[in-house]
Amino acid sequence: MKDFWNAMADPTRREIISMLQKHDMTAGEISEKFDVSNATISHHLKILREAELITSEKVKQTITYSLNMTVFQEFLAGIAAKFGKGGE
Repeated sequence: MKDFWNAMADPTRREIISMLQKHDMTAGEISEKFDVSNATISHHLKILREAELITSEKVKQTITYSLNMTVFQEFLAGIAAKFGKGGE
């Protein structure tokens, strides 16, 4: 869970997550939305992948990123268990 919090602590990474909620995107499409270097975006994507918040699929030279909803569902289930009925 530490990786989750670290990954979500950065506003750029939160924005990437928000963008991927709408649809899958390539690294280039993501980079176009920010005024930072491609290397910086690659670093953010790496952190999100390591936290398993996103997945990537490479086809030839193109990498497409997707939101990993399973991790978010597990996170929400954990929050619900902690603050749900058991927390009353």
